[in-house]
Amino acid sequence: MHLSENEGIENKSFLVTGGLGFVGSSLCIELIRRGAKQVRAFDLRTQSPFSDNLKTSGVQFIQAYRCAIMVGDVSRKQDVEKALQGVDCVFHLASYGMSGKEMLQYGRVDEVNINGTCHIIDACTEKGVRRLVYVSTYNVIFGSKEITNGNESLPYFPIDDHVDPYGRSKSIAEQLVLKSSGRPFKKKNGCLYTCAIRPAAIYGPGEERHLPRIINLAKLGMLPFKIGEPNVKTDWVYVDNLVLALILASMGLLDDIPGKEGKPVASGQPYFISDVRLFLLCPGSPVNSFEFLRPILKSLDYDLPKTTLKVSHALLLGNFFWGLYSLMYPLLHKTWLPQPLLLPAEVYKVGVTHYFSFLKAKEELGYIPMVSSREGTASTISYWQERKRSVEGPTIYTWLFAVVGMLWVFAAAYLPDIGPVPFFRAVALFFFRSMWVLQTVFILSAAAHIGEAIYAWKLAKEVDPANATDWFWQTFALGIFSLRYLLKKRKL
Repeated sequence: MHLSENEGIENKSFLVTGGLGFVGSSLCIELIRRGAKQVRAFDLRTQSPFSDNLKTSGVQFIQAYRCAIMVGDVSRKQDVEKALQGVDCVFHLASYGMSGKEMLQYGRVDEVNINGTCHIIDACTEKGVRRLVYVSTYNVIFGSKEITNGNESLPYFPIDDHVDPYGRSKSIAEQLVLKSSGRPFKKKNGCLYTCAIRPAAIYGPGEERHLPRIINLAKLGMLPFKIGEPNVKTDWVYVDNLVLALILASMGLLDDIPGKEGKPVASGQPYFISDVRLFLLCPGSPVNSFEFLRPILKSLDYDLPKTTLKVSHALLLGNFFWGLYSLMYPLLHKTWLPQPLLLPAEVYKVGVTHYFSFLKAKEELGYIPMVSSREGTASTISYWQERKRSVEGPTIYTWLFAVVGMLWVFAAAYLPDIGPVPFFRAVALFFFRSMWVLQTVFILSAAAHIGEAIYAWKLAKEVDPANATDWFWQTFALGIFSLRYLLKKRKL
């Protein structure tokens, strides 16, 4: 397919569901750059880490008239119908339950991923939208069995065999989207054309699902093991390459190109998308997930764990957390509830080989990744090194030692004999021998923490003024265990 780079974009209106997300915001900006008349970012949120990009990153005029942020829920039919009014093409990126505790919220997963997609399809035929590009997932094909250099001819993974509701719901939604290609409009001549993009694991500066969770675990010393054999490989795709694939897919649904009238080349088709492959003589996917993470973590002074768990053993741990968090189902939407360490679907994703060829996308859409894995990784490393300039701190074990230790000494020294306090006091007196010494130790320790916190605040005003308050409170809690990181920052 050989078209101009702005074919079907200039002077057209677009809707991007999930438009304030990592990929969605990048897509909105690229559509504007290519001359779109209007781009609507349709999202549940009014603000996100990426919404400022829509206003400041080279397209300051976007808010004024060319890009509108529309608040709405794809699971609400009236919101969808309102958003699609006057649109030429829809990019459906919005989804729910890809990872973490959201994966266990079955009702919401189906509500967004299945019902929401149905509303999008129905609204497209109601409003006369000619093109719908659906962002799917490898998980519609991959479940738990190894796949090497797979392609689009592979059958869908059996619906009932999915270990999580996300993969199952995305599979149902993708099949609904592809079967709707060629569906006639309800109120005028013409029909809807659809296709699906199946991206590999997405990465890049600002990615908000996988890398932040992994890096935070590594920072706290809670990344205890790798999963699977060293030869296990998976695909990755850099955000700019995925955005390119989405735009090419929208062009592949055009049915009014002179000399190419009729059914569009991409109509009803799925496409795997990933970075440049090794066999193309350029560093890239497929690669072991932990080896992919190694340079990123190393650049932040974090290490990959040396211990490796077999997939079968990791599944036992994943099923434990699945059961534990299922018991806490009513609390899963609470922000204070931490993410589970591991879930079964995540075990398969990193512990079982699965990678796919983008040859079909190359031949039919003209997709050739414009950013190599090496360049994408370097850009991601730069982003996280900049982020690391925020408050650094010790591992979770140091936090537990410092905070629990201070609370223990306080309880033993000053609280009455209630609950476990007598036990705390007995243990403390074994080391400090008398109540006077115990109370003196607490007073001196508290005074030291306060003094170190004040010093940290003053020092941070010089070396890290944006985070001076955070340094104060962290040093107040941890004392020298926090202050040493700030002293190290001053030397740098």
